[in-house]
Amino acid sequence: RLKWMISEGYGDARTLERRVARMEEWLKDPVLMEADAEADYAAVIEINLEDIKEPILALPNDPDASALLSDVTGDKIDEVFIGSCMTNIGHFRAAGKLLNNLEKPIPTRLWVAPPTKMDEAKLIEEGYYSIFGVAGARTEMPGCSLCMGNQARVEPGCTVVSTSTRNFPNRLGQGANVYLASAELAAVASIEGRLPTVDEYMKYMDQVNESAEDTYRYLNFDEVPEFVDSASSVEISDEMKEAAAKFDAA
Repeated sequence: RLKWMISEGYGDARTLERRVARMEEWLKDPVLMEADAEADYAAVIEINLEDIKEPILALPNDPDASALLSDVTGDKIDEVFIGSCMTNIGHFRAAGKLLNNLEKPIPTRLWVAPPTKMDEAKLIEEGYYSIFGVAGARTEMPGCSLCMGNQARVEPGCTVVSTSTRNFPNRLGQGANVYLASAELAAVASIEGRLPTVDEYMKYMDQVNESAEDTYRYLNFDEVPEFVDSASSVEISDEMKEAAAKFDAA
C-alpha cells in the first residue's frame, strides 16, 4: 500500500520510502513487542463481551460519555456520516445491504466517505456506490471528510450519528449534537430518521448477518491488480535500505 501511495504522488515520498524500507527490514526477522513481565499499569480494565447485549454509543458531545442504545432510543436524527479511519470496507458493504431496495427515500442526509481510494474502487466495482446513489447518499472523496471538521460540514444545530473518532463541540458542524456509533447502527438511523429500538436494530442486523461472511471480507491490497501493478513500479533506494538495516541493528 505504501509503495502504491508513492506511485500516486502522495507526500512525502522519502518519508514513505523510509517506512517501506524499515518494514521490509523487519519482515526479514519479524519480532513482536511484548510487555515487560514486571510492568506496572495505571489500571487494568476487563470487559466481558458476553455482558454486552446491545449497541453502545458515545453521547453528544463527548467521546468519553457513553450510553446503551435503549437509553437514547427515539432521538431524531438529521444527518449521518459513515466514514473515517474507524471504518473498513465491510462496514460499507453492511450499510449498502441495509440501504438496498428501500421502499421510500431516506429521511436523513447521509454522507459516505471510505477511508481509502482502494476501498472506494472496490465498492464501486461491487456495485455499492450505485446503492448509495439510489438511496440519496452524498459520497465524499476518500479520506477524513466530515471527521476533519474543516472540510464539509453538517447543518448548524442538527443531530448526527457519526462513525468518526471524535464528537467534540462544533467539530462536525456549528452547534451540532453528534452521537458516535457503529456503521451498522448509523445506517439504520439514516433509514429510520431516529435512533431505533434495540429490537428494530436487531431485525435490521438479521439482514446483514445472513451474508456476514461475504459482507465483512477484508480488502487485501495485494489482491487488487491495478494497485499491485502501480506498487511494483516503485523501487526502494539503496540509501533507504542501508539506513533501515542500521536502524534495525541499533
